[in-house]
Amino acid sequence: MNKHHESTGPADEQQITLRGPAELADALPYLMGFHPDDSVVMVALHGGRGRFGGRLRLGIPQSPNEWEPVADQLAECLVAGSERRGSRPDAIVVFLCQDPADGVTGHQTMERLRPFAQLLRTACGTLDVPVLEALCISGGRYWSYCCPDGRCCPKEGNPLALPGTTVMAAAAAYAGIHVRGSLRDMEARLAPLETAGASGQQRALDSAGAVLVSRILDSEGRSEVAGETLELAQALMDRLGRAPTGPPSAADLNDDRLISHDEAAAVILGLQDRETRDRAAEWMEGPEAASALRLWRVLARRCVGPYVEHAAAPLTLAGWVSWSTGDEPAARVALGLALRADPDYTFAQLLHQACNEGLNPETLRRCLRGERGVDVEAEVRADAGADRQDSHEVHGGGDVHGGRDGRRTGSRPRTRTVPSRVSKRRRAAPGDTGPGPVVVRRRVREAGRRGRRGIRSER
Repeated sequence: MNKHHESTGPADEQQITLRGPAELADALPYLMGFHPDDSVVMVALHGGRGRFGGRLRLGIPQSPNEWEPVADQLAECLVAGSERRGSRPDAIVVFLCQDPADGVTGHQTMERLRPFAQLLRTACGTLDVPVLEALCISGGRYWSYCCPDGRCCPKEGNPLALPGTTVMAAAAAYAGIHVRGSLRDMEARLAPLETAGASGQQRALDSAGAVLVSRILDSEGRSEVAGETLELAQALMDRLGRAPTGPPSAADLNDDRLISHDEAAAVILGLQDRETRDRAAEWMEGPEAASALRLWRVLARRCVGPYVEHAAAPLTLAGWVSWSTGDEPAARVALGLALRADPDYTFAQLLHQACNEGLNPETLRRCLRGERGVDVEAEVRADAGADRQDSHEVHGGGDVHGGRDGRRTGSRPRTRTVPSRVSKRRRAAPGDTGPGPVVVRRRVREAGRRGRRGIRSER
């Protein structure tokens, strides 16, 4: 068994020493803020005692043909990002987290992922950064890819510690660190509805789009739509704020019941206008933030069928509110889903980069407090000092976390861009009552560009 020591947190905070694979596996959810299922996680280690640095997560590519290029770019991403922020890693720890499919054992899952683990180790070694430990976590057990000793790392794996029973769990509870469940659970709260109500929501979106297009083509009508959208959104937030809260699944179900298909459709389509969306971003703190976050989640779930791309706006707003209120894990999940819905959505790209690089959201909050109509994307871009053409992107559920030692790490690899499930060229099908979701969205953006000066990007 490989024994090594890692301490969490900066030097002026409580430090925990982790010894061996069992404690590393137990610490992972606390490092990420959730259980990163179906993910590869890489953690940079610094110094002789292995202080935790930057952390990188990406969904495990389904095709083994993708594993080698992804491994190369993940290793380059973590090492180069750490160097850019001031400290080259001395070592790396790798986690492959994937529950077994039906009829498959955890051991079989571990063996299937073994070539990916080896490619990651080789990629890091090529950069002269050794992998001290590579673990597979599957089906409630863990395996070490680095330890050949069957006495401590048996073929059947070792069971994970019971939740809340370890030193790491006690330290996290003392520090107020909460684990939100699995990544799958967090994404499910934002996923499009798959219930019987989805067809009714799609019809409402079709009908609202047919009315909206004719109004947004007129400058006065566009202004009226913006005002109506924000007024309705505020009313829905007030309604949600008066409703009781509960466990996430029950709370989401109740929130869905409180908002009709027509109300959701009107706000979803109204938010496709950039200026309207930026005004909605002002609901970012205080009591308004909680109600706004609940509303953006409801609207993301209502972007069903061919309207899945429209979810980029409410998902980005959900990510912004989460980041603004200090919930970085939830922010990364929401922004990753926004980029999955529309990889070219500029506001989500900029917020995702800023959040991953550990920037302070207070700069943008001050702008939104002080000046209505501020160009939100320009402010985020200026604060990040980001050149989009030179940035590395992780779309489709990837994120890079700033180092626990106070340094910010993370460029993002380019290979994992997940295309939208909806063609941008969708034509209206026979029987459609409106111009189609993509046409509506494009015309909203075009009207927005005509209505504002100085806009440098479409979204």
